[in-house]
Amino acid sequence: MSRALFVVDVQRDFTEGGALGVQGGHRVAEAVTAHLRRSRAAYDLVVASRDWHDAEGDNGGHFAAEPDFVDTWPAHCVAGTDGAGYDPGLDASLVDVHVRKGQGAPAYSLFEGTTDDGRTVAELLDERGVTDVDVVGIATDHCVRASALDALGAGRRVRVLEDLVAGVAAAPSAAALDEVRGAGGTVVDSAEVAS
Repeated sequence: MSRALFVVDVQRDFTEGGALGVQGGHRVAEAVTAHLRRSRAAYDLVVASRDWHDAEGDNGGHFAAEPDFVDTWPAHCVAGTDGAGYDPGLDASLVDVHVRKGQGAPAYSLFEGTTDDGRTVAELLDERGVTDVDVVGIATDHCVRASALDALGAGRRVRVLEDLVAGVAAAPSAAALDEVRGAGGTVVDSAEVAS
């Protein structure tokens, strides 16, 4: 058995003060760092994703001047900007592989991204023999949900670490976690990893 940790979109634009900041985002960044320092031995691989949208155009309809906050959004996480960088509470030196997603197109799941050398996440997991995935990050009701469901769809055992995620809103975040459970995943506290 080989276990990976997915750190989903813990970026400045998704934490407090960012273009699409969620309440508790900075706390998640710091808590993920603390979790990795405490439990790094539990993971054979740590993969972190970032939205990395094009500065020009609407990124396949993802950006809109009048967003509906369901399928369209204000500009965020534009490649190379401060907003696309990791939140300062996340120690990126603890990450093994960085993934960029949403380059010119909508992308929610970490599986829609590629590594710096062009590999897909599915290829990376197969190369490393990863059978189990823990998922943390932002936002529970969007990219965390999509990444966890895609990991399940790719045949991995999946846990979402509930104390290490933050969502846009409470009701859809709870529904997203229920959806992960319904698809065969589990939702646990990070203390269960440490023990």
